[in-house]
Amino acid sequence: MKKTMMRHLVSAASGLFFGLAGVAVAQTQPVLVELYTSQGCSSCPPADEFMAHLAKDPDVIALSLHVDYWDYIGWKDTFGSPQFTNRQKAYARAIGSRTVYTPQMIVDGEGRVEGMDPMTLADLVREHLAKESPVELTIRRVGDDIIIRAVANPPLERGARVQMVRYTPEEKVTIERGENAGKEVTYYNVVTSWQPLADWPGNAPFEMQAEALGSQPVVVIVQQEGPSEVLAAARLP
Repeated sequence: MKKTMMRHLVSAASGLFFGLAGVAVAQTQPVLVELYTSQGCSSCPPADEFMAHLAKDPDVIALSLHVDYWDYIGWKDTFGSPQFTNRQKAYARAIGSRTVYTPQMIVDGEGRVEGMDPMTLADLVREHLAKESPVELTIRRVGDDIIIRAVANPPLERGARVQMVRYTPEEKVTIERGENAGKEVTYYNVVTSWQPLADWPGNAPFEMQAEALGSQPVVVIVQQEGPSEVLAAARLP
């Protein structure tokens, strides 16, 4: 796709996202968007750039997960992790697929966008914002810990996993080799850890205290196994 066309798409779609803040929706909790990306993938920089817009949207929790399966080309992704590769592959298996893509965005654990397609992503975010969440999730800091509370109404038919994510809001990298050699790319909301905390049956209120050292933002996600639907997500800056 030509660069000028891509700039127009990014501009138009970013306007759509920022317009969501004034839309009346049933769900008060934001939509989770996971971007699977790699410093070694020549198709990824436009999606990485678009994350700058997503990261500013109050209706979206946007997270960049760097995979490691492009490292063989000659540049080892400085944020790449086999854990994130395995998570993306688990999403593929959950729908009976053997194929993974970069860039790929997963919306609330269900919607999938392969490649750079801002308009489809905006439609999916709108769709998920309009869905009423079955889980009310609140998180708050107490010193070096966070207190997590979740209530399901009605009780969940099947349980969910409570997870904690930490990320760096912005990182700039000069890529020296591989498909993106010579490029300086800015990455947004780069995930540094993804930690399962507890399995919750969902038939009674959930509350726990978890250690969250350091100044990185904290995201808590309640998600059905698969991985599948994200029932709720909340963030602390």
